[in-house]
Amino acid sequence: MVRLAALLVLLPALALAQGTPPTAATPGSGRPDPSAARRAELDRLFEALKQAPDTSGGQMVEARIRAVWAQQVSPAAALLLRRGMRNMQGNEAGEALEDFDAALVLEPGAADLWIMRARALGRLGDRAAAARDIQEALRLEPRHFGALLALSEMQDEAGDAAGALRSLDAALAIHPRLPGGQERRRDLVRKAEGDAL
Repeated sequence: MVRLAALLVLLPALALAQGTPPTAATPGSGRPDPSAARRAELDRLFEALKQAPDTSGGQMVEARIRAVWAQQVSPAAALLLRRGMRNMQGNEAGEALEDFDAALVLEPGAADLWIMRARALGRLGDRAAAARDIQEALRLEPRHFGALLALSEMQDEAGDAAGALRSLDAALAIHPRLPGGQERRRDLVRKAEGDAL
């Protein structure tokens, strides 16, 4: 864990030593481009996620990745997201869907919002629309292990254990220390093997 924390602290310094600029300038302005800086940080963090020595190390890197993703959401969209999540916890998927729809109007480029709307749509029984939202989230961020995990859960609920296993394996390739990932994988392997018989 100490080794991972040191790695996370040293990542920006290593990038500088290798000649990688920490931020790119916005064309014509000379000012740093925050989205380019976020992409560069995410690239480093995803590499660190693959190298995480244990689950707690993986969770530390995952938390930082999620924090970087959250930076792209405006305060108004974040408020709607939190309200939608409360509605989901209160089994009010219809109300949550309205919140996520409104948040997506404000921030259509935020993959997390598409995933949360997919979860609400799934609870309301609209699996096709939920799958489209997951697809959009993965288009925006192909390394979004949360989207792949949500897709795996939806496929499992639909009775597609083999598809759920493929999606989970894709998530584990990105986040090998995904909490509970190996246990879930064993369950899906058993289901997929049973379906194949």
